[in-house]
Amino acid sequence: MTTQERETILRISDLSISFNTFAGRVNAIRGVDLTLHRGETLAIVGESGSGKSVTVKSILGIRSSNERVDHGSIEFSYRDESGQPVTRDLLKMSDKQLQRQIRGKHIALVFQDPMTSLNPTMTIGAQIMEGVRRKKGVSRQAARARSLELLELVGIPDAAARYGHYPHQLSGGMRQRVVIAIALACDPDLLICDEPTTALDVTVQAKILDLIKDIQRKTGLTVIYITHDLGVVARVADTVAVMYAGKLVERGTVQDIFYRPAHPYTWGLLLSVPDMDDPQAKLYTIPGSPPNLLKPVTGDAFAPRNEYALAIDSQREPPMFQITPEHAAATWLLCPGAPDVPMPAALQRRIEHMLKEVQA
Repeated sequence: MTTQERETILRISDLSISFNTFAGRVNAIRGVDLTLHRGETLAIVGESGSGKSVTVKSILGIRSSNERVDHGSIEFSYRDESGQPVTRDLLKMSDKQLQRQIRGKHIALVFQDPMTSLNPTMTIGAQIMEGVRRKKGVSRQAARARSLELLELVGIPDAAARYGHYPHQLSGGMRQRVVIAIALACDPDLLICDEPTTALDVTVQAKILDLIKDIQRKTGLTVIYITHDLGVVARVADTVAVMYAGKLVERGTVQDIFYRPAHPYTWGLLLSVPDMDDPQAKLYTIPGSPPNLLKPVTGDAFAPRNEYALAIDSQREPPMFQITPEHAAATWLLCPGAPDVPMPAALQRRIEHMLKEVQA
């Protein structure tokens, strides 16, 4: 089934968000458009401050006191208690409506640090059961049974014994599994993972990612990952959205982004990952710094850091140029009539090596 034929669960249109600060107004999100299909795994990548978390937290209405949605819409499609299809613009719902109808029930969030997500004064069983009872309105006995089922689902050994443990009695990986169990307590349609493995070691990280993939296969869950780790992206994603300075600069399948990247910023991100197959290779860093979004951005925000920038980049912002039905990038290099600029030779060699490994 093609992406176009799959059911759309989330559609973000022209989303713009700003923050009022002592220094002035920061235009943090500048017209983001994004579509997510049911059962899909989307990874949103980019440097710190690119707008990944702000974009995704706006889906749940998690906002700072100085945050303002300037314009746009976030349409979320789900089935209500009677099984009828419903599409709501989440930006038009009040905080109380989101809390009662959407958060936890249809969209759940997993944060990166389980110790700040869990209540240290409550047992893990009580914390899971609380969400089940509040959202599903079931008896205490049914909630306990569901909580034990969830602990087993996320791979907690001897779930009945662990049920009465406190967060400090568990390892970091076990605590993150509990956080995932809480997020899954009400069978959400969409799971948002905000850097879910940052605080974990590499071995535990792989287990957590495999766990989420396994749960997704069993339940048909739709997942969004927010991450800067391209290794995580390669392991879990179906589609990838690359963000820079509050805008989407490239989107495509994971194969498009890793094997056929089109935006110079994406080239830089891929080159900045250490090449384990060539220990003598020089580690690339993207020159310069992201723009100050207190000031209006003229042209392409990445132009001052882009060694392939054209004259037009400093004058006009590039639109999204469609490369294939599923792959697009916002760079003037894709404009008809633009000079033919190949990707860096070092990146081309790395991609050729990756393709050989995949085909071997």
